[in-house]
Amino acid sequence: MALTSPLLSPGIAIREFDLTGVAPNVETSLAGFVGAFKWGPVGVPVRIQNEAELSGTFGIPDATHAVDYFSCNQFLRYSGNLIVNRAIPYGVINTGDSALNASNNQDPSIKIVVKNEDDWEAQQTSIVNSFTAKYPGVMGSSLAVSIFHGSTGDTILNVDSDFNDWTYGIQFDGPTATSNWLENQIGTNSNDEIHIAIVDSDGLFSGTKGTVLETYAYLSLAPSAKTTDGGDNYVKTVLNAASRYVWFKDWSDGQFPSNAATWDKNPPIDGSGVDYSTGVTWTNATSGSSIFAGQDGAALDAGDYEIGFDKFEDPEEVDIQLLIAPGMNTTGDQVTVVTNMVGIAGKIRKDALVCASPNRAAVVNQNSPVTETLTTTDQFPASSYLAVDNNYLRIYDKFNDQYIYVPAASSTAGLMAFTDYNYGPWFSPAGEKRGEYVGVTNLAYSATKSQRDELYKKGVNPIVQFPGRGTLLFGDKTKLSRPSAFDRINVRRLFLAVEKSVAIAARNFLFEFNDEFTRSEFVAVVEPLLREIQGRRGIIDFKVQCDETNNTAEVIDRNEMRASIFIKPARSINFITIDFVATRTGADFDEIVSTGIAVA
Repeated sequence: MALTSPLLSPGIAIREFDLTGVAPNVETSLAGFVGAFKWGPVGVPVRIQNEAELSGTFGIPDATHAVDYFSCNQFLRYSGNLIVNRAIPYGVINTGDSALNASNNQDPSIKIVVKNEDDWEAQQTSIVNSFTAKYPGVMGSSLAVSIFHGSTGDTILNVDSDFNDWTYGIQFDGPTATSNWLENQIGTNSNDEIHIAIVDSDGLFSGTKGTVLETYAYLSLAPSAKTTDGGDNYVKTVLNAASRYVWFKDWSDGQFPSNAATWDKNPPIDGSGVDYSTGVTWTNATSGSSIFAGQDGAALDAGDYEIGFDKFEDPEEVDIQLLIAPGMNTTGDQVTVVTNMVGIAGKIRKDALVCASPNRAAVVNQNSPVTETLTTTDQFPASSYLAVDNNYLRIYDKFNDQYIYVPAASSTAGLMAFTDYNYGPWFSPAGEKRGEYVGVTNLAYSATKSQRDELYKKGVNPIVQFPGRGTLLFGDKTKLSRPSAFDRINVRRLFLAVEKSVAIAARNFLFEFNDEFTRSEFVAVVEPLLREIQGRRGIIDFKVQCDETNNTAEVIDRNEMRASIFIKPARSINFITIDFVATRTGADFDEIVSTGIAVA
């Protein structure tokens, strides 16, 4: 811009300035969870909104994987804001087993672990198998791939007959031939089309053996092939982009050639005796059901969970406000995992609250659950970024027809998400209005009054069952050990929400001048947010200070701007005292109250 008017001759210049900045509304109920699942991407946090998405992405659980699956499902009963990261232990593989038959074009000596799409891109040059199960685990062993390709020398009559004999021909409109794209290429071209069916041969995905999971019709063997509307039609490109079940590297020796020039200029060569004209289904030589031999490996240990939660460290990569701790079996493992999570929430991110339960052995089938619970939870970090409950929930596993115990932490986080949606994060999630657990058949134990007292003074929130009143969260403390406003869940979560919203709004002031105009604009952006929360009962009073008193010449010379936001948070009621006073018949109530006789 010119130093004075932008015009060099008489005229009208129109300029526009945006002074409508606001502190944005932010998500407050996104929860992060790490667990063991039978299927799905590994090391990639995925947002799940309901149980259908949970089972579709990570598979229906067997008994081994039921606890983590139903921990997720319990949270989803309250909120559709769950981000799940699948972790795998040592020994989990996609493909590879000595029993695989080399004639099925798989290398029987190589065990493959492909965790996700990035992992596939990094590894595929070293993978010799044509097909690899999309994700690690034994579920991949249920997959089979069936291919139909009319051979070059077949007559139309033979192709039709062969197609009708193909087991999965009924899934397609007709036999393969030469694609329109290849017919329009210069040179001699023919027979580039193939059909592919992905089959659930053992029924681990669908529940029914032989179910066709995916079909891909009239794909081309030519690498540069296109559909009539200009989309990619090369088999490798289409399968790797669209299939939920397999990765495809390329054809192995003795199969279709992989050289682009061969397919663009010459008729196809099926190789050494591999005939696809009647359909070929690649199977595991031992089971007769699959070309894959995935394995589940051992159970997750503390290190596996820590690696999984590392994916939630960067707030710019994954937006969460709650972290749900798993239920480890031993005290040592539980303390290790929870301590790591509190470090992520309170020291690295500084914008999330960890919800945790004790270790399983301390609660389930335990004669002294309070003592054992405190043995574990006393070793947890004394942090306002941690909220601890005392229990495990007994729920029905509908897939395996059994009752199981899951850590209450996921449901406790769900109560917070439910409270956010219906009230606000500054409300307590406990009590009969907002703290009732759903989908629970029983508790590992219901704490008595004396047990609740013992737990609560140590910062552990009891979960209890009252006859006719349901299963309730009966406490709202954080694990902060010293007296503070931040020893309550609602105050900690109020500040997390305000801090995040103001931090986002403050980005708009980077690289502006630190002068009275900018500082006044900052105050004008922040105050409406705090007034709204005050109007919704979250704040008693507040003050925003951003002026010359905290932006001295020294601060300005360091290219800084400072603001101070003072908040009087609303406090939840934890104790109620009701005095009943008997008086004589002629007593004046106002006189008694004014004397303070009935006030203790």
